[in-house]
Amino acid sequence: MYPGNHEKLTSEDRKVKRFQYRLETVLAYKTQVLDNLKTEHATIMQKVNRKEDEIRGLNRKLAGYENEFDQVKEQGTSIEHYRLFDMCIGRMEEIIDTEKERLLVLQKQEDAKKEEVISAKVDTSRYEKLREKKAFEYQKAVARADELFVEEFVSGTALRQRQAYQRQHR
Repeated sequence: MYPGNHEKLTSEDRKVKRFQYRLETVLAYKTQVLDNLKTEHATIMQKVNRKEDEIRGLNRKLAGYENEFDQVKEQGTSIEHYRLFDMCIGRMEEIIDTEKERLLVLQKQEDAKKEEVISAKVDTSRYEKLREKKAFEYQKAVARADELFVEEFVSGTALRQRQAYQRQHR
């Protein structure tokens, strides 16, 4: 029996009736998908942060090589030593460039996953708002049914009292 019906509700009926959202399983699924996407996004963010830290470390190493090379140049050394520093610095720059490319790939993955999270959040929000709307409508229907019950009870009591009064005064 739905509270909007004009049938009589007993107090037992009113205690048992509770709001049930028909799309609760869909909402639960959408929420689970959203949570999984958030976890995946966090994982990718960790990879991005680690890669950025790695690049900073490589840049520090490169700066150390360059400083050391500048000192060696001031002191003067063999051509082989110059070439060795040049090769080390060149290789470090290549490694940094490679890691920056990997960072860009990770950042693109992060952006794509962020878009998925946003889309899933919007989708989940729709179901949550629909549930809130349905719960509000249900509460209004319950309130109307309660009012009808009270009115029927009061009018029934008044009618019984009037009938009893009429029987006594006949």
